[in-house]
Amino acid sequence: MGVDGGLWEVTGHGPPARMCLADPLQLAAFEHRSNSCTQSIIRSDGQSVVVSYRCSGGGFGQSEVFLLTPRSLQIDTQGISGGEPYHYVLNARRVGDCPGH
Repeated sequence: MGVDGGLWEVTGHGPPARMCLADPLQLAAFEHRSNSCTQSIIRSDGQSVVVSYRCSGGGFGQSEVFLLTPRSLQIDTQGISGGEPYHYVLNARRVGDCPGH
């Protein structure tokens, strides 16, 4: 998708969160960010990627990550977390390099 890792700020679900990511596609599993998840790319066309994932503890989801600019993404995510369904849209922007780099 042409997006670099680094320090990303995520808004749209709860308070803004800053995350240091080697691969911004990790944001596809934002709901389960504290769990160990495996991801599979279902579709990629250069402007968007559909990612399906399963996590330890039984959570799973599917997200479509849209490339807005090389430093800005929109993530439409849905799935099951804690036995309950979820669906929301996140906005993410790269705000710099990770601390120490």
